Amino acid sequence: MSKTDKDYKTIDAVIVGAGFAGIYMLYKLRQQGLEARVIEAGSGVGGTWYWNRYPGARCDIPSMQYSYQFSEDLQQEWDWSEKYATQGEILTYAEHVVDRFGLRDGMTFNSKVIACHYLSGEDQWQVKTDQGEQIKTRFVIMATGCLSKPNYPSIQGLREASVPVYHTGQWPHEGVDFTNMRVGVIGTGSSAIQSTPLIAKQAKALTVFQRTPNYSIPAYNEPLDPDYVSQLKSRYAEYRQENWTRGFGADFDENDQSAFEVSDDQRRSAYEARWAKGGLAFLAAYNDLVFDMKANDTAREFFKEKITARVDNPALAEKLVPTTPIGCKRLCVDTDYYEIYNKDHVSLVDLNEEPIGCIDGDAIMVGAIRHEVDAIVLATGFDAMTGAVMNIDIIGESGLSLEDKWAEGPKAYLGLATAGFPNLFLVTGPGSPSVLSNMLPSIEQHVEWISDCIEYMNRNQYRAINPETRAEDAWVEHVNEVAQTSVYPGCNSWYLGANVEGKSRVFMPYLGVPPYIEKCEEVVAAGYEGFQLMGTS
Repeated sequence: MSKTDKDYKTIDAVIVGAGFAGIYMLYKLRQQGLEARVIEAGSGVGGTWYWNRYPGARCDIPSMQYSYQFSEDLQQEWDWSEKYATQGEILTYAEHVVDRFGLRDGMTFNSKVIACHYLSGEDQWQVKTDQGEQIKTRFVIMATGCLSKPNYPSIQGLREASVPVYHTGQWPHEGVDFTNMRVGVIGTGSSAIQSTPLIAKQAKALTVFQRTPNYSIPAYNEPLDPDYVSQLKSRYAEYRQENWTRGFGADFDENDQSAFEVSDDQRRSAYEARWAKGGLAFLAAYNDLVFDMKANDTAREFFKEKITARVDNPALAEKLVPTTPIGCKRLCVDTDYYEIYNKDHVSLVDLNEEPIGCIDGDAIMVGAIRHEVDAIVLATGFDAMTGAVMNIDIIGESGLSLEDKWAEGPKAYLGLATAGFPNLFLVTGPGSPSVLSNMLPSIEQHVEWISDCIEYMNRNQYRAINPETRAEDAWVEHVNEVAQTSVYPGCNSWYLGANVEGKSRVFMPYLGVPPYIEKCEEVVAAGYEGFQLMGTS
């Protein structure tokens, strides 16, 4: 039970964020009889699906996989309408889960956690919000999401622009009507690739400002076949278990052959089949596409052909073809993205030829050229993996700040906890598969690991748990060793933090779901090896 002591409350756990991680974390801790509270900056649940309401926003993992699996009843009763669910449908699903399991009364909205300070003598955290509330809690769980802090570019004059400026990661809930407007979109990542085809349908003129082109494959989105849904639901538990054995934790129909174990014609046929199906599963066509640069080149050349075939102007098509390895930036999934460049009112500005100089009132200046616009859309992504956590003033043992500890790149043991910050847990933090996996199952695995850990501590009367520095360092080294065997570090991506000015460049996610799960299980089986368990209740 909570108790009031002067100006603060004491509860068992504070969960920061009401996305899918926060929702399930609250459910699990309540199942254990603990008093936990979710604190959320927004006015509703859903996390990234609450904020990202830009035109065309939808998941790039098939909806039948991008969903909770902790409740068989929930899996059976919920019906997705499309192969790839829209933002709106995913948000409705999140709201349904919260109401179905009676979780809303454990959530505080429109309240932002601004500070978490560890009180060593008490084995407690003092949490402060921007609403002036102070809470003492034994556990803090950062369910802040991997893609939740929008990245605003440092363009001179942007703040003083005389036209509306929208960020895809903080889209107005009422939507935006671009009818008869001249729109400038800065960025060509996933949110731009999803939104520009719809913006182009409304806008009088659309100018896309591209620094680095991205690989994109058609989604071929469609309504779900009821027979397929019925068949999958008849073996949902078994299907989910199979996915845990797959490299990305998702059903990508992985092929265990090398790209060079087959003839050129066979490889071409396999690529054509993957292209016709669409989606991220293309990267699993052969087992070495993300590990061998020569194998990757075969896929890259195939994509180059496909992209140039979709764009009428050869010179323009060439600018839209990446030169980086395929996969080192997240592969995008689109609906008619490249085709917009065949329209007379859509143009591309290649910022490699000349970068944006400034925003001058209602114009985006590139060199001496004024691109006059009526609205600016920033499709510039996120301060990924660490941004939302680092936005909070977190002070651990001996006055150590997380900002200082992570100044040269994040360090976290298994992506679950960081040394010097007892009883502070991270959901899908740096050093876990996170964004290189199907996020929802990865969230569930982390939440269950954390809740099991808390239950173990309570059962054995431990007051605090803290990663050992040597174990953390060894894990961070391992994460980077694995990354270096792949193409992922081969370009300046948000996986490395390269999209954020001044951010240290460290490869943050862990590549490989099955070995990660195995490691997590080994740590627990060895009595939480690599962690220091302290004191008694």
